[in-house]
Amino acid sequence: MSANPSEHSSQNNSSKYSQTEWETRVNLAACYRLMPLYGMSDLVYNHITARIPGTDDELLINPYGFMYDEITASSLVKIDLAGNILDNPHDDHGINVAGYVIHSAVHGARHDVGCVIHTHSRAGMAVSAMEVGLLPITQTAMRFKDIAYHDYEGPAIDVDERERLVANLGTQDVMILRSHGLLVASPSIAEAFNTIYWLEMACRAQVDAMASGARLIMPPEAVINKTHHLYQPTTRRPFGLMEWPAMLRYLDRKNPGYSN
Repeated sequence: MSANPSEHSSQNNSSKYSQTEWETRVNLAACYRLMPLYGMSDLVYNHITARIPGTDDELLINPYGFMYDEITASSLVKIDLAGNILDNPHDDHGINVAGYVIHSAVHGARHDVGCVIHTHSRAGMAVSAMEVGLLPITQTAMRFKDIAYHDYEGPAIDVDERERLVANLGTQDVMILRSHGLLVASPSIAEAFNTIYWLEMACRAQVDAMASGARLIMPPEAVINKTHHLYQPTTRRPFGLMEWPAMLRYLDRKNPGYSN
């Protein structure tokens, strides 16, 4: 899950964290800070969670009340799947219950998932409210041809919803939460960021195209299937891993300090 540990992990000045956990913290803090740079943050709301490698039930999540661009490696809160706080450096900030409900559901059911990102972006919410869902009208959208859907049940504070949410997600790595937003579940932080970025771009392109009023072009099903296949991680490469060091360098230029 770590991507450039030699440059950033040396800043771990706390003996309370293992090297693996610290590298996860650095990458997760970086992911948080990248989100507002691409218009995918939501004030102090929403969440990105990461499973600490080597554990089944230890997750890192943002302290409730922090803006995404304030997150640092040492500010993240460690919880378990039951929502118990295992490590919190803050006296006056806890976690958002809705974040625990959604994210713990996915992490608990999918041990192949290392990172979950949930957004309420403008374009994501717009597509989530469309009966047609995400249309394969662009190459980017064809990557998500088999996207999952989950019907809206109100703010996610009911733990009973977790069973239905994970059933709808199944084995997919992307899901549209109807009338709500977007969710990705990926093996690593790097892959999750890449996935949510391109899912967001697909939604923006669809909203723009539909708003133009022009007749939309729907490619042949064979072309859609071929394109979707080429985007699968086992076909060419897991998208996001190669790109992640470049994202860290970009963040170092735009908003350094995340590795503190």
